[in-house]
Amino acid sequence: MTAARLALVTGASRGIGAAIAEELAAAGCAVLLNYRSDAAAASAVKARIEAAGGRATLLPFDVADAAATAAALAPWAGDDQPEASGGGTIDIIVNNAGVLRDGPFPAMKADDWETVTRTTLDGFFNVTRPLVMRLVQQRWGRIINIASLAGLVGHRGQVNYSAAKAGLIGATRSLAQELAKRRVTVNAVAPGLIDTDMLAGLSRDELLPMIPMRRLGTVTEVAKLVGFLASEHAGYITGQVISINGGIA
Repeated sequence: MTAARLALVTGASRGIGAAIAEELAAAGCAVLLNYRSDAAAASAVKARIEAAGGRATLLPFDVADAAATAAALAPWAGDDQPEASGGGTIDIIVNNAGVLRDGPFPAMKADDWETVTRTTLDGFFNVTRPLVMRLVQQRWGRIINIASLAGLVGHRGQVNYSAAKAGLIGATRSLAQELAKRRVTVNAVAPGLIDTDMLAGLSRDELLPMIPMRRLGTVTEVAKLVGFLASEHAGYITGQVISINGGIA
């Protein structure tokens, strides 16, 4: 990967987002680490990247908040921001931020629906739209959306999460069609059961029989896939949804 690339990873303070940020930094990217509230965790990710010789900058904002997102991304948005402003072009956008508010649909509160869908879908829009014209103008870019197996097959108790991730998959496929001629690729990665704190409290004895490989995936495995999709080698891959799930059909 070209060392000059600048990558933005949302939800980068922990789990899959942190692993992706570290993978892209190891590949030579300067990385903008977005997080909403956990400054200590984000700072720890930044410290690990810098200790390994990489470059990282903290960029706190809530992707679901359109005004806050626009303000945070202003140095890199639009076609009238000079390089000297500290901006330039964000070449790689990884839309990873997401939240869970699980529960049976009949008892689901409106806030649980809105929080999950706004973070995933509005977050994708709020982050990607201001940055996309720079990618079009330079005729190179990578947009990678972290979806979920839930968006492909559905999960009980996750109607809100499944709907949000399915919407993100639809947005991925449509935007890929719009940007393909400009050498900007748009793909989605759909992790299955990955060993993160989102699975905390769930019984491994119940989870593992669901997975043909009989193990959870790792954040490193997801990050490696994202790293490939962000690289020069993935220039002919666009509009795809790649599930990394241990063989779950």
